[in-house]
Amino acid sequence: MKTHRLLPALLLLASPALAADEDATAICSEAEERYVELFGQPSSAVEDAEVVLMYKYNFCPAELTVKAGTTVRWVNVDKRTSHSVLLKDGSQPESDRLFPEETVDLTFLTPGPQNYLCGPHWETQNMIGMVTVEP
Repeated sequence: MKTHRLLPALLLLASPALAADEDATAICSEAEERYVELFGQPSSAVEDAEVVLMYKYNFCPAELTVKAGTTVRWVNVDKRTSHSVLLKDGSQPESDRLFPEETVDLTFLTPGPQNYLCGPHWETQNMIGMVTVEP
């Protein structure tokens, strides 16, 4: 059968995606450790917002689903790099640059997907995320 020849090729094609997922998981784990170091509690303990960490040119988590009316708080836990949050649809102005330990909040009211990016790093570092708002 010819299928056995395809299997190694398929595994090679899948490997970069799996490696990228593993890298993102490791980076987000580091980001959470950094958050705890800075704020003394896990990001999940925040009660008034859903938290997205900004770390090593990644949003953690990169995709988030929330109910309409939920506030999302982006927190820069990098050591030296500044980031911003810009909704791709342009419905809000780009946030100021967030330096380490700074935050910005946005409350999502309209159901549907909201793509967002880091103004200075979306093209060079592919720093892009999505919030899906459910009714």
